[in-house]
Amino acid sequence: MPSEKDLYRISLKVFLINKEGECLVLKCKNDGMFAGFWDTPGGSIDKEEFATPFETTINREIAEEIGEIDFDLNLRPVGMGRFQNPNKESPLGGPLKALCLFFEATYKGGEIKISEEHTGFKWAKLTKENIENLFILANLEGAKMYLENEDNHKS
Repeated sequence: MPSEKDLYRISLKVFLINKEGECLVLKCKNDGMFAGFWDTPGGSIDKEEFATPFETTINREIAEEIGEIDFDLNLRPVGMGRFQNPNKESPLGGPLKALCLFFEATYKGGEIKISEEHTGFKWAKLTKENIENLFILANLEGAKMYLENEDNHKS
């Protein structure tokens, strides 16, 4: 018997790293499922963006969430994570499921101007010791993979 296929929303997220090696993290709203934790810039691929290059979608999301900044994007994914949103329903029924692909970018300049999607921001050094205090769900899964990949490149 063939297995039943699932449906996921896809989000493109960015670990934006400054010259000090810190990552830009965005404070999540207190009334959402990520309350008390931090997020990374990025978001869902829009319906009309199916054939759009990932770089274009990421540039749109960055501009929407943190303003028109200057950055260099590496289009090779550095992590992934997934979560279920019990507050949104999937077209297949049940909670909406999301798959997040994480990319790394180097911050080159420009003023960070966060959108209404978040309540603040800070630059934070990502370490195995602090990521569970910063992230949950897909963001935590993606950050763990990102740090594991970084360790693999150092050896």
